[in-house]
Amino acid sequence: MPRVVVAGTDTDIGKTVFAAGLTQALGAEYLKPVQSGLEGETDSETVARLTGRPTLPELVRLKKPASPHLAAEAEGLTIDPAAIVLPSTMSPMVIEGAGGLLVPLNREILYIDLISTWQYPVVLCACTQLGTINHSLLSLRALKAAGCPVVGVAFIGDAEPEVEETIVQFGETQHLGRLPRLDPLTSETLATAFEDIDVETIRRAMA
Repeated sequence: MPRVVVAGTDTDIGKTVFAAGLTQALGAEYLKPVQSGLEGETDSETVARLTGRPTLPELVRLKKPASPHLAAEAEGLTIDPAAIVLPSTMSPMVIEGAGGLLVPLNREILYIDLISTWQYPVVLCACTQLGTINHSLLSLRALKAAGCPVVGVAFIGDAEPEVEETIVQFGETQHLGRLPRLDPLTSETLATAFEDIDVETIRRAMA
């Protein structure tokens, strides 16, 4: 069951678009275990639209667009990590996290704690805007401290070669390529842009 986790340094950095491109490139299925915010297009719906690939049902669906623990509490619920059981499938699977790594699932568990129990390779998505060195290096340290196997960093946004090199140097990790902001964003433009992503390194890490 080859699987990979797509995590991000923050929310709204383009992680879902990257996950869609990776799903398409790997011929994989896509899963968003915890979805906070149901108004408008969900992440699963975005991936389905961009790839035409199967998306698996979310395991937790919460109405409020907020940290999972706050979104759950708004509905009088508490997320039980033990109930987040990944489905069995023989196809490759791309698993997208929620927001940043240290968002709480409940008042005791952070999302990174759940990711660490899976022990699947992690691709960290980092935007190239100001502040990304700090966010990225903190995220890499957190992943490594939690014992998560890190494949490398995939950058999203305009090219910032010196910034990108600084992150992979200090983070002691691999540069997996850069995905620019796409306008228009379509299945075709995403597939073309993804030719610059090191999909083979990700694929080997999943084996």
